[in-house]
Amino acid sequence: MSKNDNKGTAVITGASSGIGAVYADRLAGQGYDLVLVARRADRLQELAEKLRHAYSRKVSVIAADLSDDDDVRRVEKAISADESVTLLVNNAGLGGQAVVATADADAAERMIKVNVVALTRLTRAVLPGLLARNRGGIVNIASVLAFDTSFGGIYSGTKAYVVNFTEALHREVAGTGVTAQAVLPGATRTDFWELSGSDIDQLPKEIIMTADDMVDAALVGLARGEAVTVPALADTGKLDTFLGARQAFYGSLHADKPAARYAA
Repeated sequence: MSKNDNKGTAVITGASSGIGAVYADRLAGQGYDLVLVARRADRLQELAEKLRHAYSRKVSVIAADLSDDDDVRRVEKAISADESVTLLVNNAGLGGQAVVATADADAAERMIKVNVVALTRLTRAVLPGLLARNRGGIVNIASVLAFDTSFGGIYSGTKAYVVNFTEALHREVAGTGVTAQAVLPGATRTDFWELSGSDIDQLPKEIIMTADDMVDAALVGLARGEAVTVPALADTGKLDTFLGARQAFYGSLHADKPAARYAA
């Protein structure tokens, strides 16, 4: 499809930089109009103007802090009423390598609000319209740390929620014209690391991916209808094995009596 073909409107959160800005560029190039959501209004406006000029697409912006309840509801209202919306990219996220005992409680709450609550509410805001129009998709940016708690249980926990939520959503919309995809980036070079108080350059260079490469791979996965896309994973059989083992494990968790090892 050429960039002049209109594919509807893509809503992208966390769009002012990094992964979100790359999604905005790529989707405008694919023929989407855009609604860009982020806290930094000046950077949003700058990106919007650049994309309008480059792709001749309609690009609007909503400056909003997705840790703020009123701002989330303002975004919900705007996107749920927009019948042109065909794609939601829930990219906005907060990070932080903190253990529970020393974590700032307010910072942890903000992380949960952005990574979990806002993502859920915005998904709920657009999903009925997508289903009614039988067209579109929802992309939720998770993390490979959904499967590893070494970065801290709070961040990892929020991303595990995103994976489970999106897998269930993928099953919910099966058989319709709507898709749902969880994207699990590994270490990706963006300002996310600096903002979360970490130094990405402490990691081996061979495991650091550019945001451009990450998004390009994720979009291929979306086009293929993948429920879970891991851009760095070379052997997709490993993902199938992992998910299959998890399902088999779940099947062994039910019985009418406690296991014998718990007998008094």
